[in-house]
Amino acid sequence: MRTGVVAQKVGMTRVFTESGEHVPVTVLRLAQCQVVAHRTKDKNGYVALQLGSGERRTNNMSKADRGYFAKASVEPKRKLAEFRVSDDAVIPVGAEITADHFVPGQFVDVCGISIGKGYAGGMKRWNFGGLRASHGVSISHRSIGSTGGRQDPGKTFKNKKMPGQMGVERVTTLNLKVVQLDVERGLILVEGAVPGAKGGWITVRDAVKRPLPKDAPKPGKFRLAEAGAEAPAQQEGA
Repeated sequence: MRTGVVAQKVGMTRVFTESGEHVPVTVLRLAQCQVVAHRTKDKNGYVALQLGSGERRTNNMSKADRGYFAKASVEPKRKLAEFRVSDDAVIPVGAEITADHFVPGQFVDVCGISIGKGYAGGMKRWNFGGLRASHGVSISHRSIGSTGGRQDPGKTFKNKKMPGQMGVERVTTLNLKVVQLDVERGLILVEGAVPGAKGGWITVRDAVKRPLPKDAPKPGKFRLAEAGAEAPAQQEGA
């Protein structure tokens, strides 16, 4: 199981295939996505990588946070995320993951925070049908109807679908196809829409319900900060 990446949503555009068909894509940018820390079985009880992405000003950070990044010899990051990995997919601390960590044609799972819609009614929030347009309904065509009986059950059940805050939720979209890669600029073009607003932080990982392509680099494609050159895709002896 390989690690995912932390990317920033740039926006949407389209690309054209050789046959002339256009494919809507979402552009995701890797803003110096680096490994910040390791999680080990001996110390934490599980194996994972903590990744960071984006720039952060040190004068807006606490002394503890500055020391945390200084210990890893990594520039302060704006967004941190953890990814569970297998024992043979651990990447060194400080390594920068590049866009060719994924391969064109493979499927990925994308997770982000949905756009906030504010306080919304039942029809918009839960896709209710509303009440009838006539025949006795007066000034309540978009209401949700009854929320609970009188004597039985005599209450409104918990988690009843009602009007309220809509959006700003963690949303995961499965099985999105990687269309193109731009390694130099760190761009990943994913087919279809991705949850979140422009500039929002997105986590991208290998699809859980689809097999990993055979040409996908293992444990991943990354660049070591010291050497400045890309590390080999495969570990020694793999």
